[in-house]
Amino acid sequence: MTEQNEKVIFSGAQPTGSLTLGNYIGAIQNWKALEQDYQCLYSIVDLHSLTIRHDPKVFRESCLSFLAQYLACGLDPERNIIFFQSHVRQHAELNWILSCNTYLGELNRMTQFKEKSEKHKDNINAGLYTYPVLQAADILLYQTNLVPVGEDQRQHIELARDIAIRFNNAYGKTFELPDIYVGKVGARIMSLQEPENKMSKSDSNVNGTIFLLDSNDVIVKKMKRSVTDSENTVVYRDEQPGIKNLITIYSKLAECSVQEVEEKYAGKGYGTFKGDLAEIVVESLKPFKDKYEAYMTDPDYIVGIYRRGAERAAEIAEKTMKGVREKIGLV
Repeated sequence: MTEQNEKVIFSGAQPTGSLTLGNYIGAIQNWKALEQDYQCLYSIVDLHSLTIRHDPKVFRESCLSFLAQYLACGLDPERNIIFFQSHVRQHAELNWILSCNTYLGELNRMTQFKEKSEKHKDNINAGLYTYPVLQAADILLYQTNLVPVGEDQRQHIELARDIAIRFNNAYGKTFELPDIYVGKVGARIMSLQEPENKMSKSDSNVNGTIFLLDSNDVIVKKMKRSVTDSENTVVYRDEQPGIKNLITIYSKLAECSVQEVEEKYAGKGYGTFKGDLAEIVVESLKPFKDKYEAYMTDPDYIVGIYRRGAERAAEIAEKTMKGVREKIGLV
């Protein structure tokens, strides 16, 4: 086994709603390539979602749906470890130990707490404040080398590194220091309505985001309503962020170059281009939707996947926790 093969990638996502076209193009398609060179763990971090009040029945269905979406996107449960965070008790155990090694000043500097507190003023709970420590536990538990996250999570990865360094200095080498994994340039998919912002499932304007579970009609409508400009020329340049984003989507799904897209639509207007792109998106997502429906109608298979995933994750997690307990003197 090579040094590269020995590296670990951990990714955690909250099970809220549907994955987006941005997730599909910008992240998950790259994840499938990562499994060739890394040990990859993909956790549906359901404990993190508890900072926001929810309907338990809807939440459970969303969690199962999220797992089925991962599988439908092509993540191989044999080559990757896919599991629910709450099924591996070591996450909560390490969270407490790391909380005792995290300073209030560090948590006070977390900008996302301030942002989320503004959105949920009626429920500013302790979990919302301390969840970066649980996130650090998620990562450090598996001796993670790389974490594929966006720039908005850089502060949390840096906190995880700081906590790991502090623990290692106090008790001896225990944790690997994680770094951010940066995917291929050009796969960043932006909002269809505000192309200066990344496409997000939490966008307040639903027309800015194409969800993988959107109906075909909804996808076509969102694409036709996408923001462009008055130039009406299909050219890939920074001065035209809306059309630049659509060309990126086209080139990724049609597996062609940006130049090929520009040449194909030279002299043609945005209407023709958007119509063709809508068809490409619909056709590209058809295999995903077919697989998703198959998984959702086979609950026994889903149960088998998440139980096996939790067993494999717990085996790795317990090795780390055994070392942590010994280092800090727990009997």
